[in-house]
Amino acid sequence: MPKDTSIKSVLIIGSGPIIIGQACEFDYAGSQAALSLKEEGITVSIINSNPATIMTDKVIADHVYLLPLEPESIEKILQEQQIDAVLPTMGGQTALNLCISVAELGIWEKYGVKIVGVDLDAIEKTENREAFRQLMVDIGVGVATSKIANSFLEGKEAAQEIGFPLVIRPSYTLGGKGAGFVHKKEDFDAALSKGLQASPTHEVLVEQAVIGWKEYELELLRDNNDNVIIICSIENFDPMGIHTGDSITVAPAMTLSDRCYQDMRNQAIRMMRAIGNFAGGCNVQFSVNPADESIIAIEINPRVSRSSALASKATGYPIAKIAAKLAIGYNLDEIENQITKTTSAYFEPTLDYVIVKIPRWNFDKFKGANRELGLQMKSVGEVMGIGRSFIEALQKACQSLEIGRAGLGADGRQSRNLEEIMYSLEHPSWDRLFHIYDALSLGVPIESVRKVTKIDRWFLNQIMDVVNLENELRRYSLNNIPEDFFFTLKQKGFSDTQIAYILGNVTEEDVYQRRKELGIKRVYKMVDTCAAEFPAKTPYYYSTYEGENESICSDKKKIIVLGSGPNRIGQGIEFDYSCVHGLLAAKESGFEAIMINCNPETVSTDFNMADKLYFEPVYWEHVREIIELEKPYGVIVQLGGQTALKMAEKMHEHGIRIIGTSFDNMDIAEDRGRFSDLLKELEIPYPKYGVAESAEEALEVAHEVGYPVLVRPSYVLGGQGMSIVINDEDLEKAVVSLLKNLPGNRVLIDHFLDRASETESDSISDGDDVHIIGLMEHIEPAGIHSGDSFSVLPPFDLSDNVIGQMEEYTAKIAKALNVIGLLNIQFAVKNDKVYVIEANPRASRTVPFIAKAYDVPYINIAAKVMLGVAKLKDFTIERKLWGYAIKEPVFSFDKFPEVNKELGPEMKSTGEAIRFIPNLQDPYFRHLYKEKSMYLSK
Repeated sequence: MPKDTSIKSVLIIGSGPIIIGQACEFDYAGSQAALSLKEEGITVSIINSNPATIMTDKVIADHVYLLPLEPESIEKILQEQQIDAVLPTMGGQTALNLCISVAELGIWEKYGVKIVGVDLDAIEKTENREAFRQLMVDIGVGVATSKIANSFLEGKEAAQEIGFPLVIRPSYTLGGKGAGFVHKKEDFDAALSKGLQASPTHEVLVEQAVIGWKEYELELLRDNNDNVIIICSIENFDPMGIHTGDSITVAPAMTLSDRCYQDMRNQAIRMMRAIGNFAGGCNVQFSVNPADESIIAIEINPRVSRSSALASKATGYPIAKIAAKLAIGYNLDEIENQITKTTSAYFEPTLDYVIVKIPRWNFDKFKGANRELGLQMKSVGEVMGIGRSFIEALQKACQSLEIGRAGLGADGRQSRNLEEIMYSLEHPSWDRLFHIYDALSLGVPIESVRKVTKIDRWFLNQIMDVVNLENELRRYSLNNIPEDFFFTLKQKGFSDTQIAYILGNVTEEDVYQRRKELGIKRVYKMVDTCAAEFPAKTPYYYSTYEGENESICSDKKKIIVLGSGPNRIGQGIEFDYSCVHGLLAAKESGFEAIMINCNPETVSTDFNMADKLYFEPVYWEHVREIIELEKPYGVIVQLGGQTALKMAEKMHEHGIRIIGTSFDNMDIAEDRGRFSDLLKELEIPYPKYGVAESAEEALEVAHEVGYPVLVRPSYVLGGQGMSIVINDEDLEKAVVSLLKNLPGNRVLIDHFLDRASETESDSISDGDDVHIIGLMEHIEPAGIHSGDSFSVLPPFDLSDNVIGQMEEYTAKIAKALNVIGLLNIQFAVKNDKVYVIEANPRASRTVPFIAKAYDVPYINIAAKVMLGVAKLKDFTIERKLWGYAIKEPVFSFDKFPEVNKELGPEMKSTGEAIRFIPNLQDPYFRHLYKEKSMYLSK
């Protein structure tokens, strides 16, 4: 049937601040759904408290409400707007839980709002573990033996009946919160208590553990005519026992027999039809016994999920966009295929390539954390590699992680400690993939690795192929590698850096030049969803080594925007927000906008956001060859955080135009030593500092500048490795640790201004004028990373003298660095004197917050200034903040209960929310200010 014409206005509920288990994949889903509904002439309102996302931007929705995700906020919106329907399936578990709470209070009914895209009964059936188990039994779908428990006694009885090992799964939780395996009777009581406390309904499922079975996911869509299609099959590289968000995953499924796949399809469709009569997306997880391919259902999520974003990017099929149209009444055969533009959306994608997702962890931020992976998700982001083979995609994903790896192995980072390697295989953590390679390269038999990891032998054979290719390569020198073998190495995803490392005595550049001589270069293939059965219109590409290049370059003036890679603490979704605005500004300015990024969760990697998308690692070798192919006017590195900035030096060396601030001026700001010299020249106060390359030098500097001192490396983001020390012994430990973990880096030692306030300025400069877009004051004192501080806009407790100094120093630094674009400066204020701590001539995490607070598109303005198409005087900037805005950091410490939660100079927050208050008498602010007073009185 056609769309429901009674729906003229829809409210989309967002997922709130980024936390582990619920990240920017929901920003992507919500943004895509909003744009999809607007295409249909529907007025879209969004509620979300996250200022860092593009979802809460005026380019996405008609009305944006940056309010706490609470029933009171929903009622406020319904009083202001005539809302016909609510779509709660795009904001993860947070949105679904809020939708249920509002329904229970009778608010939807009171205002005549219908719920679309999901059936509340479906949520109850899927989230209530016992109801789900019983439903599966009723429809003939296998499930693990289990019992529900609402009390400690019931849980003990269930365990006695089922036997060990078993798993405890709390009801109504996200990211596996409170879940865990229990292998021994002695550990059960503590695990049961933890699970009962984690569940908001004090309910857990005590279930037979199927550790070592294979895990699969299917992404489904259903319309009002009960047509169901399978968008994508996803196989977990890791067996059951590791949360799917922490698992390496592969699409399409690699080791699934056709018989088993057909059975799984039928069961998934049966499950989706059984949970309720709704139109939209659904994610189903299964476990398969590797011995006999018997199948059991793990769970079903009647909403878009983390895997929906991955499946969308893997196939090019825009799940959230189509799900939104289904929710308002369309059927699949009535919707245009977004890729081909000539067929309908009623088709199942066919892949002629392989994708591999690898999660990204930040255990370095949580010292003392239990790093072993299990049922509770711990990763903070993910990357995706696309290749013609599993191993090519896997190596590209490894290069995308930004952990210093040039691929799966052969890069000088291998471990040769067999005891450590074998322990890692049995106790999986972030590095188990690399240790599998290490084990095989040391001669550990494949079967021994399979027994201890339970990973399917097919995957292990693929990794063994990499080891064998390396061994063969060692027989040659660079100049006598057979051309066909060289070509094979590149087809298998080997980077030039890896090849150089294996050969020895040659550089990455040498390998690159030899490749060019032999005519071995990347070609680009289109992600077309239909294996070229129909012509595709979507400019979405990945690289490989074959004959035909499908990326046809136009003769337009082009701008490349470098993305920010995987989300991690210190570099999150705010940089993707900036990249999206960079693309929009380039398009509005008449350029062809090209995006390079490898993060499947983000809006910047949506196939219709840029004029051309290269889903490739933000890794020099890949970026270089795209630039050589496209020959852009220039490259924007200011918007992608440290990821893009790290490439600026290489681009500068190769004569590639950097749009905006020059490399040398960015380097002055990044190099703490050079920057302090500049401040001295400008007569701007800064804490006394010194540079050291050894512990002995560090002690000399510390005695000169005076304790306490702030110890930090140059060229890092998110305060990585920073610490405050008060004596020689602690200083030695800190410096030795830094030089060990960040070799080749210099250590900066600054006198730490104890009991100082911390403030920030963000500004835009066009080379002539400097416009300060926001001055912020932190609630917490200096010494706590700005990303972990509550920031208040505008300042609440600074004298006119201090504000004047901040404005003066901002303008001086912007002009001295010849900033073209954005500049963030952090200050310490003590005794009414302002000291400059650091300056960042790039997008910062605070710009989206300021843009949302003042309702001004600052990134768009900055991008046009960078591109040279406008000056600041060309813009009329009107701020709309009445009162104060507060940026609230959000933490995921619940995932790491054993770590030190004390805040310091190294950032630990995973996301942020925004809150508006009318005045400084607001009770919320008074509470925060009291906390600050407590800090300062210590």
